[in-house]
Order: sequence, then C-alpha cells, then structure tokens
Amino acid sequence: MKKSAKQAERRRRKTGAVQMKAIKWGVLLIVIGIIGYGVSRMDGIAYGERALSGVNFSGPSAAGKRTALKAANEARCTCGCGMTLAQCVATDMTCPVREGNLDRIRTMVRNAM
Repeated sequence: MKKSAKQAERRRRKTGAVQMKAIKWGVLLIVIGIIGYGVSRMDGIAYGERALSGVNFSGPSAAGKRTALKAANEARCTCGCGMTLAQCVATDMTCPVREGNLDRIRTMVRNAM
C-alpha cells in the first residue's frame, strides 16, 4: 500500500510540474506576442497630430497625414538645437524659429494632400 501511495504522489508531482511548465511557456508566448504587437504598431512617429496642435491635419488622407507626420519627425529644426521640427514645435515654445517650423510642417501637410 505504501508503494502505491508513493507512486500516486510521484504522478501528482509530475503532473503538477508539467502543468507549471505549460503555464510558464504560455505566459512567455503571450509576453512575446504583446511585444511583437507593440513593435509592429510602432511607426517611427514620435510626435503625432495631438502634439502638433498648431497644425490642421483635417485635409489629407490617413496615408497623407502619416507621410506629413513622418516628414515632420525626420526634418531638423534650423536653430541648431538638434531637435526635429515636430519635437521643437511640440516641446519648445521659446524656439526663435518656431513659427517658421510650424509653417514648414503646414507645407508638408498641404503637400501630402
């Protein structure tokens, strides 16, 4: 009887270990999936439409809007600060060429239509 009880206990432990391993792998796959989804949603646009509130994005299509935003996030401010146009307009209200940067972004939006 003791031998049978020991065997049953071993089976329970083995089954529990297999279940825990399956749970760990399941969680790992979910985390990898979430990371993959997040990376796939990244489009290289750090400062979007909301951050650039001084620019009207209602004209272009979704693709045109994305093109203009991408261009504004890649072009550099000319004051020498090292920021992009979008970053400068969104974060630096004291930039001496901020209005010119806004005009450049507006031109990008018009060209995207």
